[in-house]
Amino acid sequence: MRNWKLTLEYDGTKYSGWQEQKNARTVAGEIRKAAEEIFETEVDLHGAGRTDSGVHAAAQVAHLKVKTTRRLKTEDILRELNRRLPGDIAVLNVAEAPARFHARHDATSRAYVYHISTRKTAFSKRHVWWVKEKLDVASMARAAKMIEGKHNFSCFRAVDPSKPGESPSVVVEHASIEVEEHLIRFRIVASHFLWRMVRRLVGVLVKIGKGEVTAEQFESLLAGHCDEKLDVAGWTAPSSGLCLDEVQYSDKA
Repeated sequence: MRNWKLTLEYDGTKYSGWQEQKNARTVAGEIRKAAEEIFETEVDLHGAGRTDSGVHAAAQVAHLKVKTTRRLKTEDILRELNRRLPGDIAVLNVAEAPARFHARHDATSRAYVYHISTRKTAFSKRHVWWVKEKLDVASMARAAKMIEGKHNFSCFRAVDPSKPGESPSVVVEHASIEVEEHLIRFRIVASHFLWRMVRRLVGVLVKIGKGEVTAEQFESLLAGHCDEKLDVAGWTAPSSGLCLDEVQYSDKA
């Protein structure tokens, strides 16, 4: 059994997320199909982050385990995967990994970036959320810093049927807002994320930027005190602006 660590990027617009599904086109499904053509056998494939439908990745990490006697070099695997994969999926690097390396379980943190555009964009509309109203970015930045630390994110998650009983508690290492010309960039780093958590945080931050949600209300939501008057689920930001930006591992992984 050989194990490889793959680093890849993809435009998630045309895919029903990373996770393989029956009767749906997914990123993992495309990679599995390409890998099994190369090795002419079944493979074990897992990603570090289960990105949703329409979500992108700049540096997704996956492991590819194969029981094979073929002595393919890493550069051969990289070339052959990219030759078979669609144009909106690219493998950036292939490295031999220890047999026990697991892309999801061994990850120590994940970073997501969400891009909000303050103007209509012709070339990057599939990768941003265009918010037409004027936003108070300073208020959004102050609210973003409130996300850092350990919080109860019950008000910001969707129930994940694959993870019954999952704790709503998450420790956020970093959260910030930066502005570059017409782009507002929200970056968040944590060991893990709840389903829809980042997109719902962004939705509320935009409401704060519009002056429709106060810092006090946001603080209450972060404490797990959900308010029926605040439609957090209905404010979920579009998937187009979200990108898995980085996955970190310990030196031992």
